Amino acid sequence: MPPHHPNTPSLHHLLLLLPLLLSTLPLAHSEIKNTKIVADARNLILFEQFGYVHGGHAVVSIKDVSWKPPPDRQKSDVNPTFMGFFLIRRTLFPGIMNESLYTDRFCPLMSHFIVPILTFQHLDAGSSCTRSVEVVNPDEYSLLFCNCQPDVEVTMEVRTEMYNMEEGGDKDYLPAGTTQLPKIYFTFFLVYLVFFVVWVFVCVKKRAAVDKIHMVMGALLLFKGLKLVCAAEDTWYVKRTGTPHGWDVAFYAFGFFKGILLFTVIALIGTGWSFLKPYLQEREKNVLMIVIPLQVIENVASVMIGETGPANIEWITWNQIFLLVDIVCCCAVFFPIVWSIRSLREASKTDGKAARNLQKLTLFKQFYMVVVCYLYFTRIVVSAFDSLLSYQYQWGVMLAEEGASLAFYLFVFYNFRPVERNPYLYIGDEEEEAAAGILEMEEQFEL
Repeated sequence: MPPHHPNTPSLHHLLLLLPLLLSTLPLAHSEIKNTKIVADARNLILFEQFGYVHGGHAVVSIKDVSWKPPPDRQKSDVNPTFMGFFLIRRTLFPGIMNESLYTDRFCPLMSHFIVPILTFQHLDAGSSCTRSVEVVNPDEYSLLFCNCQPDVEVTMEVRTEMYNMEEGGDKDYLPAGTTQLPKIYFTFFLVYLVFFVVWVFVCVKKRAAVDKIHMVMGALLLFKGLKLVCAAEDTWYVKRTGTPHGWDVAFYAFGFFKGILLFTVIALIGTGWSFLKPYLQEREKNVLMIVIPLQVIENVASVMIGETGPANIEWITWNQIFLLVDIVCCCAVFFPIVWSIRSLREASKTDGKAARNLQKLTLFKQFYMVVVCYLYFTRIVVSAFDSLLSYQYQWGVMLAEEGASLAFYLFVFYNFRPVERNPYLYIGDEEEEAAAGILEMEEQFEL
């Protein structure tokens, strides 16, 4: 009986969606990965995406391979030649999509656009196989498993190993565009270490003006620095050995606390807690009760995305959860800032402290705009930059994101530092009359 093939439109749609998936969803750093596939009937399974230089290698090892045909077919009807692994250059996706439209009974494993690695035809008596290919043409490649046998469920254990070769003959398990990440992360760690020391020095020197929020801000700097040094060690070990040696656990742990503290600091500063008022209102507590649990969920999703990889069926779902929760958190932290701005407007009409309220209002409006720009840049602009940038310069995306984060931290920590006679706490009486006139114009400002 001739081998069964999926209908062409279905496979074509999968090939059409794959480049979109690669450009919009983050992929973890490639390393040595072990993945178990259980009773999976997907036509295409994405395992890795890797930027190669000339002479790079891809090694795929599979064992305990088995397959189960649908009830209306026999196992002998399944052709193992039409199930296997291959590499494809990202720039050649249009070619293979066009080929799928105009080729009868198309299977990607038969395409001349791919770099074949192995098929189930190569399995030995123990249902295992290991094959390695050398990449001749430098580019960004995707490693995929293709099953051109519709409704045939495949079970196997897969070990993937993708690396480039350095001049000295050492293996580099980081993609070509991310080999600079360990240095970038460590450099930013040193910057934040100095930042933290300076912040502690300022707090000690101005201890009379230190509020509770300043202690929380110091904790944020500490965990941000610890996350960066763990990221540096994580990527360095992956680069040299293909495994993070436990540094990924520390990275996720410190990243968890940093994420919670970041949104907490933004929300607390937005409420004016501790430096403008000693307590939180009920609605402000509700914002924190929403943001903190959501940050827990977001960090769980981040761990699942980084550790499972795109071959896992639930990987896309975790990405969707991560994006949704992140958007909700970003929106939630704006409410306290808006409430504070409105409260300051109302206070300016009744307490007779026009100049003081004007400077506080100006500061909170600036804070609002900076938070908007920071969240927009790190969520939208960086993603667009990543999709447009060549695979050889992917380190530039992380550099831009960390640079924007550092600029945001500097603005927040400088403007809300513990200083006696802080601009938002003290104003001379001689400025009251001029400020009153400006506040009348501020009433026209709408968020």
